[in-house]
Amino acid sequence: PFHKMKHIYICDYCFEYFATKADLEKHQNQTKERYPPGREIYRKDNISIFELVGKEQKIACQCLCLLAKLFLDHKTLFYDVEGFNFYVLCESDQKGSHIAAYFSRELNKDVDNILACIVVLPPYQKKGYGRLLISTSYEIAKRQGRSGGPERPLSDLGKIAFGSYWRDTIVELLKIHWKEITSIEDIERMTSIQQSDIIETLKKINCVTKVKGEYELNINKDALGNAIME
Repeated sequence: PFHKMKHIYICDYCFEYFATKADLEKHQNQTKERYPPGREIYRKDNISIFELVGKEQKIACQCLCLLAKLFLDHKTLFYDVEGFNFYVLCESDQKGSHIAAYFSRELNKDVDNILACIVVLPPYQKKGYGRLLISTSYEIAKRQGRSGGPERPLSDLGKIAFGSYWRDTIVELLKIHWKEITSIEDIERMTSIQQSDIIETLKKINCVTKVKGEYELNINKDALGNAIME
């Protein structure tokens, strides 16, 4: 019935949908929820990130997928969330922790995707939350000792967000550790960014050459300086 309604009401703690504001308030008064289900893995100032496990918090994760579909037309809606973890970024106040953004991550180790879907809700955009979640996805990959990239195809905004993250991360790494880094493999090991994304980024900042069909790191300090200035 929800698709016929002009407005729907969503609990910003468990993400369930309601037809009226009264129904939402009744739900919140009954459950006393003040933050998402799952485990808090990050907190700084009023920002928290909660990890939800698809097979344990199934309804909440399915509701997140429905929420994402409202803003990402190119994404396929899926209800089988058991193979995914979800990472929900919240802004906290005296009332609780309220969803602002999230990303999902596939648990299949045979897949190189370190991030499947990322959404920043419209009222919370341009606050750096997308960059924080992208960084979180790579930090998790580092702890797992693996590298990877986002699920393709990327949206136009996704291309901009990831491209900016890759450039800034790699430029900063080369700027600080240029004496220690001798290969593309070194960058992959230190950032968990997959080699194909590293190579494309190095091309844009003129820090790679092709020798006998293989790409090799060629640090250009002038190009690095220009990349920092951009």
